[in-house]
Amino acid sequence: MTAIDATLAPGLALSLAQAPAKPEGIDYLEIVTHSGPVVIAVLLLLLAASVVSWAIILKKWLQIRKAQRQSIRFLEIFWQSKRLDAIYQAAENLSSSPISAVFRTAYVELSKVTAPRKEGEPEGMSTELGGIENVERALKRATASEVTALEAQVPFLGTTASAAPFVGLFGTVWGIMNAFHDIYRMGNANLATVARPISEALIATAVGLFAAIPAVVAYNYFVSKIRVLDSEMTNFSNDFLNIVRRHFFGPSRG
Repeated sequence: MTAIDATLAPGLALSLAQAPAKPEGIDYLEIVTHSGPVVIAVLLLLLAASVVSWAIILKKWLQIRKAQRQSIRFLEIFWQSKRLDAIYQAAENLSSSPISAVFRTAYVELSKVTAPRKEGEPEGMSTELGGIENVERALKRATASEVTALEAQVPFLGTTASAAPFVGLFGTVWGIMNAFHDIYRMGNANLATVARPISEALIATAVGLFAAIPAVVAYNYFVSKIRVLDSEMTNFSNDFLNIVRRHFFGPSRG
């Protein structure tokens, strides 16, 4: 070692000793577990809403996907077949299709209003008391029922999407209030005093967004798909009514 090195060595050692230590990473789990009861309650509520939302998303995605596939298959059978009873038998195997369910309901009602007259019943009584209006009402009731079934649990996603950010914001406000309380109690406004409560606040906001973003995306997706299925059921109902009028209640049957 040269004389210059020997001279610099003590100063270099002192500089290294005085150098600041490398900051440790933030332990978010430790922050959460040591949060106040209000912040923990907010986080648990948001996590529960997120878990339920994901369960609904998976369930409704499978339901609507199956409904779309079976509806396409049913329409192919309907337009290719020439007999309603054969279509009805095929529709029973496509129970997940809302269009198939609408057809089955209308077919049962049509069978009632076109049934042979009972002994002593005046001619045309069945048609006058039931007729095409009953079939039309059955189609509308079945369509409304299927739309209701498709929309089941979807509003929870909309509620989560709307409320989760505000619940997270409540946790944020509470954490900031705790930060100011610690400043007042300690009489010190340095970073060490306010870092933990502010971190708690920001975690609550992040969890709120984590619950809200998938929920709003899924809600809009499901609403659009259900609207398409509703439109397809309405179109099918109109087509089926036209067929029924032409073949069962036409002028030749008056």
